[in-house]
Amino acid sequence: MGARGLCYTCNAMEVAMLAIRLPQDIESRLADLAAKTGRTKTFYAREAILEYLDEMEDRYLAIDRLENQSKRWTLDELEQDLDLVR
Repeated sequence: MGARGLCYTCNAMEVAMLAIRLPQDIESRLADLAAKTGRTKTFYAREAILEYLDEMEDRYLAIDRLENQSKRWTLDELEQDLDLVR
């Protein structure tokens, strides 16, 4: 299962192919890890990409929020607007 609980190896899912060039040392490390764990290099490449994407999406969202500031609400303001009692 992937970072978001989705099955990225299910046959029923439509998948796209991506070919990447890696320096030999990184490919060797990836191959060694795959051999030691019984997983495929594709599994580890996919997991690494998903984790990196999550981090980068969060980072750019935070940067965008800092650069394009809009109205901010405190918790008290939200609760008051929603008529919630603590």
